[in-house]
Amino acid sequence: MKTAVVTGANRGIGFEIARGLARAGIAVVVTSRSLASAKEACEALDGTVTPWELDVDSDESVSSLVRMLADRRSVDILVNNAGIALDGFDAEVARRTIDTNYVGALRVYDALLPLFATGARVVNVSSGMGDRDKLGARLRERLDDPALDRRGLDAFMREFVADVEAGRHAQRGWPSSAYSVSKIGLTRVTQILAAELAADPRRILCNAACPGWVRTDMGGRSAPRSPAQGADTPIWLALLEDSGPSGLLFRDRRPVDW
Repeated sequence: MKTAVVTGANRGIGFEIARGLARAGIAVVVTSRSLASAKEACEALDGTVTPWELDVDSDESVSSLVRMLADRRSVDILVNNAGIALDGFDAEVARRTIDTNYVGALRVYDALLPLFATGARVVNVSSGMGDRDKLGARLRERLDDPALDRRGLDAFMREFVADVEAGRHAQRGWPSSAYSVSKIGLTRVTQILAAELAADPRRILCNAACPGWVRTDMGGRSAPRSPAQGADTPIWLALLEDSGPSGLLFRDRRPVDW
């Protein structure tokens, strides 16, 4: 039986992703910052599901997950869904948002990379809010540079936090939305990771998904899409055939510009 890890799977889109993968016959590790919430989610799911407490901001927490998964010998699917959208905008909001939505996703990916099975799938849940057009022309040019590697992108994201802290972010061409910048980074790093994985003999595919505006605690009650609709494309990407694409952003199972 294949094994999937879904971060932030106790509610909303993450819960529906876990539900869909479990229904597909995959053993799903349902993670949440709260073990009680993860257990509650598992009680509402059918199939082989395991609750696990995971804080993507914590090296120790992620290491604990790795130790548990090592007993299963391999991981077939990673869905990086955990994320935050904080009220307000200042340096602390910028730092916390980038740390969770961008750095946190990479922390989990890096830790699980040695455990990925042949044909593994990585799905990063991004957002239409992560539109590159929100960046000024110079920043956009740097982001689009084909030579940009992960180290350069990490520095790019840290620069955003530093510019917010210095009160110069607007002057430098950044939007006043930490969430948008975090998702811009997550989609761009998906491309970078896919390029790196192209040389990996395990044939691992890595893509990003935009679930759309979904009725969740984050999206609000007026959003037009249900959590199940938002989860459809991430589930589809998690189950791609070996001939599937890699390094793209998808919405409604179709690649989209961002």
